[in-house]
Amino acid sequence: MPDFPIIETTLASIEVSSQVRKVLHELHTLALSETPFLGGVAPTANEEALEKFVALDPDKCALVYLLLRSTGARFVVEAGTSFGLSTIYLALAVGQNAALEGSNGKVIATENEPTKAAKAREHWKAAGNEIEKWIQLREGDLRETLKTDLPEKVDFLLLDIWTPLALPTLILVHPRLKIGAMVVADNTIAAAEGYKDLVNYLEDSTNGFRMTTAPYSGGLLIAVYIGKGTS
Repeated sequence: MPDFPIIETTLASIEVSSQVRKVLHELHTLALSETPFLGGVAPTANEEALEKFVALDPDKCALVYLLLRSTGARFVVEAGTSFGLSTIYLALAVGQNAALEGSNGKVIATENEPTKAAKAREHWKAAGNEIEKWIQLREGDLRETLKTDLPEKVDFLLLDIWTPLALPTLILVHPRLKIGAMVVADNTIAAAEGYKDLVNYLEDSTNGFRMTTAPYSGGLLIAVYIGKGTS
């Protein structure tokens, strides 16, 4: 198995137990050993996609973890769980934030493909209760599974999904975003054409967002909800 220094750099930037660290190292190694796959614009079943992690790059995972820790986020929605790699970072941060607050928290993960959902559950179980207990996996079309039972206030939305599903997901979660909540979308430069409607929505000041794109591989859009009616 090849060695990827970026994995050690990433794991050095997070607070993590030896058990979770081992799982993350193994999963990142598997993901980076694959031929890169960009999801594209069609949310259709694809044999290649079903077999691949299609995961956030390690440095992006570290950034997301640090954003969650810095904001004290405890209620997170992830659109596009795949094999559950990035979900581990979300759950790790949410659990640590909840422990500091002496309160609860939840990561709502979404995955349409049963085979990927099953693999994700295996990976979370391997990571242990430190991770597993914070995750609620909703299987099926997220346009249906996210219609109900969202947290009263959502702190963070991660969009790592087929591009046509990005805006519908945001529209579902938008009413529950708290002021200061973040929306992060992956590969917004590499898949710019597919993300046009999402970017237009975020750029419309009446929707209450301010955004930037961080210069990570493929582009990483970061938006903050400042509230509707703010000029």
